[in-house]
Amino acid sequence: MRRSRATPAGGDLCSSRRGRGTVTLMDGVSPTPPAGKRIGFLSFGHWGARGGLTPTARDAHVQTLELAVAAEELGVDGAFVRVHHFAPQLASPFPLLAAIGVRTRRIEIGTAVIDMRYENPLYMAEDAAAADLLSDGRLQLGVSRGSPEPAYRGADAFGYAPPEGMSDADFARAKTELFRAAIAGAGVVAADEGGRPSEQALAIQPRSPGLAERIWWGSGTRETAVWAGRQGMHLMSSTLLLEDTSVSFDELQAEQIALFRDAWGEAGHPHTPRVSVSRSVIPITSDRDRQLFGRDSGKDQVGVLDGGIARFGRSYTGEPDVIAAELAQDVAVAAADTILLTVPNQLGVDYNTRLLETIARDIAPAIGWSPAEPGATAFNAT
Repeated sequence: MRRSRATPAGGDLCSSRRGRGTVTLMDGVSPTPPAGKRIGFLSFGHWGARGGLTPTARDAHVQTLELAVAAEELGVDGAFVRVHHFAPQLASPFPLLAAIGVRTRRIEIGTAVIDMRYENPLYMAEDAAAADLLSDGRLQLGVSRGSPEPAYRGADAFGYAPPEGMSDADFARAKTELFRAAIAGAGVVAADEGGRPSEQALAIQPRSPGLAERIWWGSGTRETAVWAGRQGMHLMSSTLLLEDTSVSFDELQAEQIALFRDAWGEAGHPHTPRVSVSRSVIPITSDRDRQLFGRDSGKDQVGVLDGGIARFGRSYTGEPDVIAAELAQDVAVAAADTILLTVPNQLGVDYNTRLLETIARDIAPAIGWSPAEPGATAFNAT
């Protein structure tokens, strides 16, 4: 349960192909090839659908943990969850991430993403630090303004209405600013001195070293990608972009990545920028796969979302060798260092373990990935 409302202080802080050279995307903008590839799974944690293997909320949570354990055994690099409110999906990530952290020892664990409009930044800072300490510094925390939701002004019901004249986006950024300051150890409240505020400022406890350098911003546009780079947050780009320039989804996303890296470099941040892109990858290896996913069009889609044009990335569905060849031509996948694979979590742990195993064995090597060696330690992201 979240604690009472805390009003944030201050104003708003407010992917080239490996081994094939650099693909120029627009005048003066080219993505920098990553040093190596990482893959992780991304679960939306649905439950309750008729016929699914996650009939209850407990099933969705326990199976996410079990899939993380299985993924680590396969050599996969990460376990990430999407956070949604007022829906039968994962909503409170930190207890689940802490449990995964205790049950695993190597994989990165994280969110993609948390809607900051719903969060108390200081309580979130305490929760995040505790989860990071329990996982020995493996938390990769994706945050953002959030996406369309089933509730009308749902964050208001949590007690977090933006101040008059402030947009939801600016409110989320202001909360993120306070959250990042808190996990970095800044004093956020005056100490008490005989019933009066003293000049000493107190920081939240606990704190986890390095966590402040492992915060990611979920970006849906090139503009917000530039903003994230200037702020020193890593970039998460999903299968949805809130703009369309009539180029393919992967090209538009690769432009976003290149602009982000340029902004990061211009800002002079000392730590290395990271980029993740999400992809739906469904290898067809059985009659059941074909029955469930065989009719996917495999094409980008353009639609209207929140009153604006949006481009939705294609799904990669088909024979493993065909998918491998297609992913190797995806310029955003090539430019990113981390690929998050969305999983159909309601099909259960066994199905998704086999899916990840097929991807790891037959598809991911084509994009420059190799499994973690047995006994490998956690990747130092800072």
